[in-house]
Amino acid sequence: MTQSRGEQQALSAYGGVCPGIATCYIGRMPGPPSIARSPCVALFDLDGTLTWRDTLVGFIGGYLARHPRKSLRLWRLAPAALRYWLGGRDRGALKSAVIRMAMGGDSRTMVDAWADAYVAGLHARHVFRPDALAVLERHRQAGDHLVLLSASPDLYVPRIGRLLGFERTLCTEITWRHDILDGGLATANRHGEEKSVCLAWLRTQYPGLPVMAYGNSASDLPHLRLTDGALLVNGNAGARRAATAVNVAVAEWR
Repeated sequence: MTQSRGEQQALSAYGGVCPGIATCYIGRMPGPPSIARSPCVALFDLDGTLTWRDTLVGFIGGYLARHPRKSLRLWRLAPAALRYWLGGRDRGALKSAVIRMAMGGDSRTMVDAWADAYVAGLHARHVFRPDALAVLERHRQAGDHLVLLSASPDLYVPRIGRLLGFERTLCTEITWRHDILDGGLATANRHGEEKSVCLAWLRTQYPGLPVMAYGNSASDLPHLRLTDGALLVNGNAGARRAATAVNVAVAEWR
């Protein structure tokens, strides 16, 4: 099996994650690997890591296209953005404001119908990076535990997790009121340092197993540096420098 450069970089980073194995099985395999003697937890970020772009923008934009009258609410975006810039750049508050603007007060039936359609069309719209899917498949074939960790909302992210075959999905949870979307955050925004909290919890669910993690931005570095092996993919120049400074490997995925 021919490996892309992105796969080779991922496999190289993975090579030090399996203690007690002289040469990690996933790093030496020319083709499909045998089932691991020592499985790992493969922890993937979503937006910009598995995908080419942010998924929430597409989700919200598509919902407004389906329900064009709701675009009349777009005037609320400017004050929300102003509060973000003047109020400490709270990404969770901004995310909640955008969700409330687009679909707050709508029924679970309406939101779920769009979530189903949105996720079903992701492959056809070539949203996922081929290198990312290839690395994900290698982990799956190796018998590793696949976990998706995203700051994007549970309005659709768990569906992406099921689509790609993840066994567990952690993402930002959104509040409902009797099957009507409220749009507030039911959990912390799972971004930045909050991902380190999620990582600590995951270690309790997979005791003793090493964790190999993938992210794409400087905000992912707090949890990437706490794993047993990590790869920053598609990062900008600043993120790549920051990753190098904390000994996190970098790569480009197509």
